[in-house]
Amino acid sequence: MRRWILAVGLLALAAPAAADTLNEGDTAWILTSAALVLFMTIPGLSLFYAGLVRSKNVLSVLMQCFTITCVVSILWLIVGYSLAFSEGNALVGGLSNVFLGGIQEDTLSGSIPESAFSLFQLTFAIITVALIVGGFAERMRFSAMLTFAALWMLLVYAPICHWVWGGGWLGEMGAMDFAGGTVVHITAGTAAIVAAMVLGNRNGFPDHAMPPHNMTLTIAGAGMLWVGWFGFNGGSALASNGDAAMAMLVTHISASAGAFTWMVCEWVRFGKPSALGAVTGMVAGLGTITPASGFVGPAGALIIGLSAGFVCFVATIFIKRKLRIDDSLDVFPVHGVGGSLGMLLTAVFAGTSLGVFSGQGYATEGATMGSQFGVQVIAVLATLGYTAIATFVILKVTGAILGNRVEADEEVEGLDLVMHNERGYDL
Repeated sequence: MRRWILAVGLLALAAPAAADTLNEGDTAWILTSAALVLFMTIPGLSLFYAGLVRSKNVLSVLMQCFTITCVVSILWLIVGYSLAFSEGNALVGGLSNVFLGGIQEDTLSGSIPESAFSLFQLTFAIITVALIVGGFAERMRFSAMLTFAALWMLLVYAPICHWVWGGGWLGEMGAMDFAGGTVVHITAGTAAIVAAMVLGNRNGFPDHAMPPHNMTLTIAGAGMLWVGWFGFNGGSALASNGDAAMAMLVTHISASAGAFTWMVCEWVRFGKPSALGAVTGMVAGLGTITPASGFVGPAGALIIGLSAGFVCFVATIFIKRKLRIDDSLDVFPVHGVGGSLGMLLTAVFAGTSLGVFSGQGYATEGATMGSQFGVQVIAVLATLGYTAIATFVILKVTGAILGNRVEADEEVEGLDLVMHNERGYDL
């Protein structure tokens, strides 16, 4: 018996460490989440944006979101995934996964197939680039838009994704961004407002009203965004577990609080609540909870949502009415400001010393609220700064080669006919 026990012990010592094993529940959840996040762009964001523009440009916005999905998907296959997630240096990944090389049916990333992980992350890249459309809606050439989208994904999204999630310097520093406060929302918001300033305001802004042409489309798209966001945040747990469940719960709470707060702000300031305000507040609540969703509890999420509704409402008025910048569909005040606010509030409500408002704790052992807040500030500023500079350079290149903006008479006629020789409506 002793010899048998000794032999078993020696075999156990000699055996290699257990490799990652496939979990079918986790895999099913991530595949579902990938579908939900793609659903956020097509048709969710597409309809949300399409309803917000004027009727002569509705088809152009739908077309932009649709073709961005195609272009980003192709580039992700060729080199985008490799730059974001393969082993490289502190700033960008290497080229070991070009054309998704090395990814087979049995290749795992944790407890899920790497193919599922790559697909899930692809949907994040798609919606990030598509969000920028709201900054230059109704005035950018289609060819310039496609070229900008391709360059921006490779030169901005992929490196920052690597910084935070792919083993880069912000992740190593301990920056806490569960589902994309920096990677998605700050990058998209910053790029949108830079694009709005480089291209200039739409003809007539801000002296002439440019109301949404179809709020029914916008509210339908907003509902799809709300539902899809469960995959966005819940799927970022990369497992079907309690973290995913809590992320979904706090996401819903923040969205509800953001919508309600924005509606009340409008009611107080303008005398009537609007459907546009409610859905915009919902998106603000969703964007703000995104970086915090895997780290905070329900009570903290309530405060984050309330803060999002108020701060993003004020930011929208300030940018549109005070600075007079035509960020057409309010991408920066909702996503840029919301993502930044969410990153900072993560340092507050992820802590474990706030009683009912406590979260799951900090990513770095021994971190305090103050030290984590400092790391979050660095992540926000680095993302804002790099995105702004890189976006400006890319737009200058596309402008010099293709011309970014349509002619004044083309803008009056509308991009549906000018760019695509079609109408969004032909009744």
